[in-house]
Amino acid sequence: QVQLVESGGGMVQAGGSLRLSCAASGRALSNYRTGWFRQAPGKDREFVVAINRSGGSTFSADSVKGRFILSRDIVKNTMYLQMNSLKPEDTAVYYCVADQRFGVSRLQAGWEYWGQGIQVTVSS
Repeated sequence: QVQLVESGGGMVQAGGSLRLSCAASGRALSNYRTGWFRQAPGKDREFVVAINRSGGSTFSADSVKGRFILSRDIVKNTMYLQMNSLKPEDTAVYYCVADQRFGVSRLQAGWEYWGQGIQVTVSS
């Protein structure tokens, strides 16, 4: 199975940018659909953005559309989440996810492999 490890989290002021990394090992991300979820304090885990296996189609939540960009580096076997114009409501634990199925899913059940999560805190 593929293992996922997030990095790059931390604290940033509102309006700033941050890039999360998710290093994969054991399997090539090119054979998985990949994406990110997040869980804010006191809230359910929610879908953020995802890309299909071929990398040809991306889908993002309305709350992050135009601000967050998902990308993958095949050579490094790493996926990234570039977060721009961050808002306090973006504060959450962010999880990178992967799944061998085709297409994408906005549901937690649609993703088999999960990272441990990494904290992102956006201050006012």
